[in-house]
Amino acid sequence: MGYTDTFDQFKQELAQRVSAAQAMGMSQGAIVEQASRIGDWLAREVAPRSPEQHLLKKMWEVSNEAEQRALASSLTKLVARS
Repeated sequence: MGYTDTFDQFKQELAQRVSAAQAMGMSQGAIVEQASRIGDWLAREVAPRSPEQHLLKKMWEVSNEAEQRALASSLTKLVARS
């Protein structure tokens, strides 16, 4: 997944990845697990470029594992409906 400058670009990129994963037959649980791993990596390694990315990073950092999984699940649902 490429890194994006705006939240709309981020959602568009994530939507493409979620759609590809679904087309390959991945379950929603497996997609959320991968989104959680990517969220961990982004929070550790990538500087946010938009206000929304700053907010997501801060939310990720203060969340426990279950809350991070809920954030990942919510984001995948958000982009699936777009």
